[in-house]
Amino acid sequence: MSVAPLLAINDLQMHFPVREGILLRAKRSCRAVDGVNLTIAHGETLGLVGESGCGKSTLGKCIARLYQPTGGSIVFQGDDLAHEKGAALKAHRRNLQMIFQDPVESLNSRHTVGDIIAEPFMIHKMGDDAWRRQRVQELLAKVGLPANAADRFPFEFSGGQRQRIGIARAIALKPKLIVCDEPVSALDVSIQSQVLNLLLDLQREMKLSYLFIAHNLAVVKHVSDRIAIMYLGRIVELADADTIYRAPRHPYTRALTSAIPEPDPTRNKQRIVLQGDVPSPINPPSGCPFHPRCPHATDRCKVEVPQLRAAGEPGQQVSCHYDL
Repeated sequence: MSVAPLLAINDLQMHFPVREGILLRAKRSCRAVDGVNLTIAHGETLGLVGESGCGKSTLGKCIARLYQPTGGSIVFQGDDLAHEKGAALKAHRRNLQMIFQDPVESLNSRHTVGDIIAEPFMIHKMGDDAWRRQRVQELLAKVGLPANAADRFPFEFSGGQRQRIGIARAIALKPKLIVCDEPVSALDVSIQSQVLNLLLDLQREMKLSYLFIAHNLAVVKHVSDRIAIMYLGRIVELADADTIYRAPRHPYTRALTSAIPEPDPTRNKQRIVLQGDVPSPINPPSGCPFHPRCPHATDRCKVEVPQLRAAGEPGQQVSCHYDL
């Protein structure tokens, strides 16, 4: 008997209205997320990779219900969150949290660290003041910060320490799933590995699931069980992490993997350079969204949208008309 996934996204869409003219009427829309299907299993880390502007962060915010999606479903623990509001949505937020990209902007500079970490307990009316102070101390220790950090303000900490504060807030309610929106991209390289190792340790200890959003394939490989490649609001390839690096099937994935730096200076690695720029999600190309930049595009690619299909190795799916 198969176990139901923790999260199942079906045909998820997020279209933002583009207002134009003197009356600011919405005549067009920006298709930031345009028909995404994904699942995340219990205890799994799904990496989500793509260029800036491809819709990764928008997808993560839809899952966390910071945005209400235009269409589709977000089934989390058996309930569809896509259109839930009020108390019903608030109840699910205990099990679904988010770590933001910028630890400066995501922390209230007027609140102490203790108040920031204790805020989830206050919102959900959990415990008294003494219990909350104790839990704050436990969470600070769990993410590697000193006890006296509770009485200080975010600006007194380094970028890596601020991100640890954000992680402490995200795990405070013992969630089942955390959306990690590029949690290390704003940090120094020397600090990135420390934060990544912290996330892995917390996952093992608390049995967490992650949606790990990033634009760096090398970072995602370190933490992910499976990886989804996103382009212009759509998933173009999905496979386990080793398969994505060893045997990518989609031309876009091959271009991304070819850009990963090679640590061996004696190895000559051929770089695949894509021509042109990413099309606008306001005016996407017809047919396959990647066809204007694809070296293998045919007339069929210009008129017919490819669907995710099984190709290559077991569990691998590719959105391409051809077996390349």
